[in-house]
Amino acid sequence: MEERIEARIEAIDQKMLEFFHGIQEFFTLLGRAMLFAFSRPFYWRDLLHQMDDIGWGSLPPVLLTGFFTGMVLSLQTAVQLRIIGAEGLIGNLVGASIIREAGPVLTALMVAGRVSSGIAAELGAMRVTEQIDALQTFGTDPIRKLVTPRILAAMLMLPLITLLANTVAIIGGVIIATVKADIQPDVFIFGVLMSLTKKGFIFKYFPTVALMTIVKPFVFGLIIAWTGCYFGLTTTGGGEGVGKSVTKAMVASFIMILVADFFLTSLLLELFNLLRGYI
Repeated sequence: MEERIEARIEAIDQKMLEFFHGIQEFFTLLGRAMLFAFSRPFYWRDLLHQMDDIGWGSLPPVLLTGFFTGMVLSLQTAVQLRIIGAEGLIGNLVGASIIREAGPVLTALMVAGRVSSGIAAELGAMRVTEQIDALQTFGTDPIRKLVTPRILAAMLMLPLITLLANTVAIIGGVIIATVKADIQPDVFIFGVLMSLTKKGFIFKYFPTVALMTIVKPFVFGLIIAWTGCYFGLTTTGGGEGVGKSVTKAMVASFIMILVADFFLTSLLLELFNLLRGYI
């Protein structure tokens, strides 16, 4: 009985050590990748290729998701506001929901489902077929060549993709508000602008758009590429291991995006409240 208890304790200790060692490697990977972004050699061609793959390749599903998300939000908001006779505020609520929350998060989740899993599969296959070992043999650091360009590309492209998704979502909201709630497009757009800030000039809207549409996707892009690269590089066990790495990368990126969204939203709302006194 005592031997079984000791064996279980040792197994738990081993699992805990592996867990914390994995966390250490996880953050070490990010640190090295970021340091390599500011030193030579830098693989510009790989960066441009990844920007094209992450950005252009993700646009169709992201724009489609954004369009119907805007339509659904507008439809649901119209139903609720009709009860109190405030249909004119549809633009305010839809704009705030899309720009501050739904747009960045849904875009990140859609891109994570495609990009994080794709990176994990690609790097995992390279790991199990010893291509990464071959890079090291030829004196090329795999993190510098494979990880840094992917992380930077995701961080650069996610804000642009999110901005496009938000625009398409607002267009979808305008269509539904006009057809279903009989709201004029200019009233809807004015409500969207007023949801960004209380000021009346369009250049005053930039701080909110920058905080919600640039900062959050910037962090989400980092998470997506980071998790995909980590699980891809730590793949073991052949083809079955690649499949497991893909699943782990998707699940981890989804969870990290949602957790990061909560903390970023709390922080950015505090910053926005401070900025409202100056803009």
